[in-house]
Amino acid sequence: MLRIDFPIATARLILRPFRPEDAEDVCDYQGRPDVARFMRWEPRGPEDVRVAVEQMARETELASDGDCLSLAVVEPGTGTVVGQVELVLLSAEHRQGELGCVFHPAHQGKGFATEAAFAVLHLGFDALGLHRVVGRCHADNAASAGLLERLGMRREARFIGTEFFKGAWRDDLVYAMLRQEWLSRAARRSASRAPEAGTGTCP
Repeated sequence: MLRIDFPIATARLILRPFRPEDAEDVCDYQGRPDVARFMRWEPRGPEDVRVAVEQMARETELASDGDCLSLAVVEPGTGTVVGQVELVLLSAEHRQGELGCVFHPAHQGKGFATEAAFAVLHLGFDALGLHRVVGRCHADNAASAGLLERLGMRREARFIGTEFFKGAWRDDLVYAMLRQEWLSRAARRSASRAPEAGTGTCP
């Protein structure tokens, strides 16, 4: 089981469990047609959002297959929930997980989604010890595909006509990262931050 000390602070964001009072902020993006376009739900009204937030508020641990960890992404300066990230435990036995996220368009283009998703990958690989994390998106969702690629995930497949989705046949893209790939990227990041010989301070 993955138990986490909340909140999780990144360079510019706070990740924490959802609270009922987050419903207004969540409605600001889940109620938008441009956000719902690629989701399996239609734009949500206040009551549907309230129910969704109550459900996400209960998703705070990963104990068994199918469990979802849902986290509100908060901008510290304003206290505004700008999006949500999640990690689903697909298989404890095979150490498989899935990453997902939804963000308000007004807060896109700032690197917030990349920063929050990176923190979730850290939880999956470093805290939970997952072997593989996947990310899926609608093939027409260029923003989500770009995010997964910026995270360093490999595109593994394009599934054609997976379902009849909002009036048309849907194609899905599947991305993935293995634990050894994550560790290799972490090692390269550490090396790039290491001081050059002779530039460090001596005691």
